[in-house]
Amino acid sequence: MPTPAAVLAAMLASDPGRPRLTCYDDAPGPTHGERIELSAKVLANWVSKAGNMLQDDLDGAPATTVGLDLPAHWRAFYWALAAWSVGATVVVGNGADTCDVVVTTDHQTAGQVAENAGLPVLVSLPMLSAANLDAPRDVVDEARELPSHGDAFAAYEDPNPDDPALVVEDDALSFRDVVVAQPDWGPSPRVRVPDDLHRALRAALSAWAADGSVVLVRQPDGDQSRRLAPENITVDVS
Repeated sequence: MPTPAAVLAAMLASDPGRPRLTCYDDAPGPTHGERIELSAKVLANWVSKAGNMLQDDLDGAPATTVGLDLPAHWRAFYWALAAWSVGATVVVGNGADTCDVVVTTDHQTAGQVAENAGLPVLVSLPMLSAANLDAPRDVVDEARELPSHGDAFAAYEDPNPDDPALVVEDDALSFRDVVVAQPDWGPSPRVRVPDDLHRALRAALSAWAADGSVVLVRQPDGDQSRRLAPENITVDVS
């Protein structure tokens, strides 16, 4: 199977303008009611900016661990793809806050990572995020820093296929194995992924590898029928 970076490249080659990631947000708080739809081109632009930040500012490379202390959210998808683009290992769940680079929404976690000589990136989830004026010292504020990074990305080094790509608890998947084919889905599936970051990432990679697209509803609340076309596949990937 292809690597995550190859999956993204294939989507760009196939149809850069087709929607590939649609997110609805029912979670209480500042993102409630948001809907965002990203084409392969727009998704790749976010990935390039985050990849350049990781590679140039945060020493991201093969063997670097990138902890995603994030909910299942469209921003988590581009950070995962960016980490894989530089050849880093994405860590989700326990241990995410002890990685070389920690991407988090929590000010306290970001400050603690900085105190422990880690490299924290503070993310604001709302679509139109402003700079975090109260970001802790030595913390990278994504809203302020990410826009300055380039829209084109080239990795300095590719990972070994047997290097770990995704770590969840005690389970590690290599770059060779992290993308799993789902032949029962058919071509270009539209997949409703779970509201859980680990499973959402796995399902999204499978959908994109089949030239498909992804629907994520964050903390779904109320009638979801208006968001699900008849061709949607609802999937739970462990």
